[in-house]
Order: sequence, then C-alpha cells, then structure tokens
Amino acid sequence: MPRSPLVFVALLALAACKPTPPDPERPVEPQAQHTELREAIHEPLDKAKAVEEDLQKAADAQRAAIEAAGG
Repeated sequence: MPRSPLVFVALLALAACKPTPPDPERPVEPQAQHTELREAIHEPLDKAKAVEEDLQKAADAQRAAIEAAGG
C-alpha cells in the first residue's frame, strides 16, 4: 500500500507533461518507407485494375461488334 501514493504522484507528474510542439522552421523528417508492406498491399490492387481494364476493352469490342452487325 505504500506504493499507491507514489504511483498517483508519478501519474500526475506524467499527465502534467506536455509534448513539445515541432519547430515550424525545421521541416519534419520523413518516416521510414515500408516498401515491402506497401507492395504487398498494392500488388493485388494493381492486378485487379489491369484485369478490369482488359474486361472493359473486351466489353467495348463486343459492343462494337454487335453494333457493326446491326444490333
């Protein structure tokens, strides 16, 4: 039980601390790039976009063939 006042005081001291704001004169340094994770996320999306483009081209060609046949 003797620790509870110390913990309470420590929590109050930490709560009173405010983080220092970034210096407006110095630009923020970029964070590390996570290229492997980004590539793992974007690879299936890029593949799906490519398939969508192929399907759209095929649909356009089919539509043009139907129109050319007089339909």
